[in-house]
Amino acid sequence: MALAGIELRYLVDTISEQVQGYYVSNIYGITKDSILFKLHHTEKSDLFMMISTSGVWLTTVKIDQIEPNRLLRRLRGDLLRLKLKKIEQIGAERIAYFTFEGFGKEFVLVGEFFGDGNILLCSKDMKILALQHSIKVRHRTLGVGLEYTPPPANGLDIFNINESDFEKLHTADLVSAKWLGRTLGLPKKYVEAVFAMTEIDPKKIGNQLTSEETTRIFETVKRIVSDVTSGNHDTVILRNEQTHVLPIKLGGLEGETTPAASFIEGLDTVFTESIIEKGRSAKSSGSDKKIKDLETQISEQEKAINIVKERSKNITAVANSLLEMVTTGIFTIEDDSAQKILANHNAKLASEKGVSLVVIGDEKIKINTKAPLQSIASVLFNAAKKQSGATGSIQAIREKTIKKLEKFQSETVSKQDLIVALEIRKKSWYERYRWFFTSDGLLTIGGRDAASNSAVVRKHLVKNDKIFHGDIFGSPFFILKGAQDAPDTSMNEVAHATVCFSRAWREGIYGVSAYWVNPEQVKKSAPSGEFLPKGSFTIEGQRNFIKSETLRLAVGIIPQDGGYVLTCGPPEPIKKNSICYAVIEPHGSEMVDTAKKIRIEFLKIFEEITKTINIDDFVRALPAGKSQIKSVELGDLQTQNIIDDELD
Repeated sequence: MALAGIELRYLVDTISEQVQGYYVSNIYGITKDSILFKLHHTEKSDLFMMISTSGVWLTTVKIDQIEPNRLLRRLRGDLLRLKLKKIEQIGAERIAYFTFEGFGKEFVLVGEFFGDGNILLCSKDMKILALQHSIKVRHRTLGVGLEYTPPPANGLDIFNINESDFEKLHTADLVSAKWLGRTLGLPKKYVEAVFAMTEIDPKKIGNQLTSEETTRIFETVKRIVSDVTSGNHDTVILRNEQTHVLPIKLGGLEGETTPAASFIEGLDTVFTESIIEKGRSAKSSGSDKKIKDLETQISEQEKAINIVKERSKNITAVANSLLEMVTTGIFTIEDDSAQKILANHNAKLASEKGVSLVVIGDEKIKINTKAPLQSIASVLFNAAKKQSGATGSIQAIREKTIKKLEKFQSETVSKQDLIVALEIRKKSWYERYRWFFTSDGLLTIGGRDAASNSAVVRKHLVKNDKIFHGDIFGSPFFILKGAQDAPDTSMNEVAHATVCFSRAWREGIYGVSAYWVNPEQVKKSAPSGEFLPKGSFTIEGQRNFIKSETLRLAVGIIPQDGGYVLTCGPPEPIKKNSICYAVIEPHGSEMVDTAKKIRIEFLKIFEEITKTINIDDFVRALPAGKSQIKSVELGDLQTQNIIDDELD
């Protein structure tokens, strides 16, 4: 399925509205033609935007990498942490510009969604920095270091047409449908729909149309363009020889239709299916080549076995003929009669560099022509035995190759099915912050950085909450929700988390205290004449200190909303609420390495569940700085499940 220019206009407008204020938190290479952008906002749920040579859409599916993408490293190096400033379509063309900016830099990612498609990274002045593939055709050249130039525009701008533009149709000697497709750049499905809806023969020559027919065509085109671009949709997925996502119902199209909640969701379904199918085909192609190579090896090994067996058989036949010569009165191999008998067995005497040989087929065996025939026969029998030994070695290699082939064939189907496409879970509002539930079941949220620190307090601190801060520079704010009568266990756990997620963890500072105050003690503006940095607040009145003797956290998998999520907090509440958890302390490995180690340990316990949790979530859960794993255990929820199963 190829996008139409009018469909791209709707996608650009819709996605632009949704991504305002988002920045790039990660980029994934899915295939050589598809790149997934994870977009993060300090106050909203993450968005995932797929840009491929087919088009652009927001997706709810995370596909594991199927094949390498040549742009991935460059895109990560230039675009990570930058804001997606704007998305714009170039006229009515199937080309979109994605502008990213931040840290004094600006880049434009160009998506070309026609033909074979292309993805290009450009500087703000449109100099090409990297691209999927270079192009050199009559009207333009695309390559690194060159200025990006779009293809020349063809026909009318479909977004700015008027009825007078269709007067050219009256003079056209082209078939009406062909004129409409060429002039407006409309795909076949829309062209056919226009003529089906107007009940006009699409094969009618343009100059044979009446004024009334031309007006009907114009009005139908305008209505379709308006409905598609404005979002006046009744989206369906149409499956016939090809699969299409139609933002509006079009007349004259036959096939199986299923409704879709929105055009973007329909695209997500169809394009994701296409990506996965291409991935399976790519894997299948690679597997087929490997299978063919192994089958060729086995065939060559069989040939080698047959050749060696034949050699051994021929050598043995000659050796036996020598023994028979003795019984007939022939005693030397140089005898003329012996020479004739050798020739009957495709053998002969030869000499190379003074060395006497008996040549049997293509095998040369060194002999002493003066030796008795019995001795020469013994030499030949030994040579035949060596050939038999070689047969055994080749046979053993062949059997290993056969087992390798059988194993590879059995794994091929499962490997094709191993293209993991996980539905991206819609996260709860608090998951954009640090969070956990205390042992008493109370929700706790905390800031990750200055921006989220500010958001935690400004947006989520309400009456009956308690707010915590570490007695150390570089501490987050944590809020214990609904804490009017919170037990000491919850208060102590939040204080402990506040200290652990502060600078104390990164620098290994033990014995730090945290304090809590009531919401009304937090002033969100600086006193007159003073300045507060972003994420900072003024605290008035008494502070209630709680000392944290240790620095210890736990990362655990917690059941939530029919799925599983990852969180980090003090060991006791994480143990109580999780199916498995890892206890960590400061020092050790960098965040990414620690995250990988924890995920590996969890995979050993709950492989299927852990596979649904991305490595980024493990990294995001950890405190800033190095960490070391002290233990990995089953959580109380899983332990209780085991006990319940045994009781049942």
